[in-house]
Amino acid sequence: MDHIDKRILVVLQTNVTLPLSDIAKRVGISKTPCWNRIRKMEEKGIIRNKVAILDNLKINLPITIFLSISVNHHTKEWIEKFSETVNKYKQIIEVHRITGTNIDYLLKIVVPSVDEYDKFQQQLISEIEFSNMSSGIALKEIKKIYSLPLDYL
Repeated sequence: MDHIDKRILVVLQTNVTLPLSDIAKRVGISKTPCWNRIRKMEEKGIIRNKVAILDNLKINLPITIFLSISVNHHTKEWIEKFSETVNKYKQIIEVHRITGTNIDYLLKIVVPSVDEYDKFQQQLISEIEFSNMSSGIALKEIKKIYSLPLDYL
């Protein structure tokens, strides 16, 4: 990757719907080399997907829950079952294995109401073996960005 690829990524992270001609103009190259660079970054997995970012409030998903899970057994079988379980629920939009606390996994969940979350959590409790589970409801979203910092390229 060079400085032109980095500039392409900056533009795409800002607005992926720009026409190729606009992207090429902004980074200072012609359309064909620009297209080739984008394709190459897609093939390498640098650009993983192009998606529409929705406003969760406007699609009736105003509640964001952070669910912390601690487990006693970190067997390969447990991790496989856990991964299978969390991947089948669309309400779970992020899952992270974390360190440095007494929490092993942090899940980000979106739901239309606390009642719906309660039902959903009861379903998870029946499917996941854990030693401790704790939920936190986000009261206010202070920062949410989708662009990654490219300073480290």
